[in-house]
Amino acid sequence: MAANTLKARVDGRAARRRQVRYYGKLMGRGLTHAVLILFAVIFSLPLFWMISNALKPNAEMFVLPPRWIPSQFLWNRFPEAFTYIPFALYTWNTLYIAGYNVVATVISCLLVAYGFARLEWKGRDVVFALVLATMMLPYQVTLIPQYIIFSRLHWVGTFLPLTFPAWFGNPFLIFLMRQFFMTIPPELTDAAKIDGSSELGILWRVFVPLSKPAIATMAVFTFMWNWNDFFWPLIYLTNQNQFTLSLGLYNFIGFVARTEWGLLMAASTMMTIPPVILFFFAQRSFIEGISLTGIKG
Repeated sequence: MAANTLKARVDGRAARRRQVRYYGKLMGRGLTHAVLILFAVIFSLPLFWMISNALKPNAEMFVLPPRWIPSQFLWNRFPEAFTYIPFALYTWNTLYIAGYNVVATVISCLLVAYGFARLEWKGRDVVFALVLATMMLPYQVTLIPQYIIFSRLHWVGTFLPLTFPAWFGNPFLIFLMRQFFMTIPPELTDAAKIDGSSELGILWRVFVPLSKPAIATMAVFTFMWNWNDFFWPLIYLTNQNQFTLSLGLYNFIGFVARTEWGLLMAASTMMTIPPVILFFFAQRSFIEGISLTGIKG
């Protein structure tokens, strides 16, 4: 009888401890989700404010305290913004530059990263360190020499200064892909060599299929950089028919006439749609690629 009573007490204490641990984990998860939701709301406020300004009358944009919900929804702002500037043409120019750079950057970075990760050659680590060191150079240092080179090549006023350099890779993305390639077992490379595959064959048949998350990450980064780029198109593009969306939005800011803030917010909202769609479709591969590229140095 005493033994059964003692066993019941022990079981009761164990059950209470399990219950305490369960509720502790539940509270921890609830607190974590609450913090994440709070930060999500904070980071979403600029987007919500932009959409709100795109829909509200001009008189309500600068009132204090600010009005988050428009008293009148001006949906006609979006078609007006689309026709105020050649929005379709600027979108095509931006998509062309971004798409071209995605393809060129992926191809060049894959080749360079494979050479640093798998090929044995003298001075490899030194050259890799020099590639990483180029990330420390501010673009202000290379701006004038690059412009002189492209000017003498008669490339200023064309898309070439914005697209051709992508064939020479990106230091950060080369580092990203190299880190991912280092995680692939060398036995796969040895097996492919035994089967008579060349280095390019190994890269295409072994590394590329296994590197889809990292490649997706590289493509998303490249697309976002080129889609949002304002500085380099401003430097090299001189014909308005070649302008990108970032340059086109600048036309809403008036120096003589008043600035069309409502149309600017509407056009900016439309400009954010493609990156948001791209991220939602590629977010799983993007997050997986980011998490896997830092496993092995």
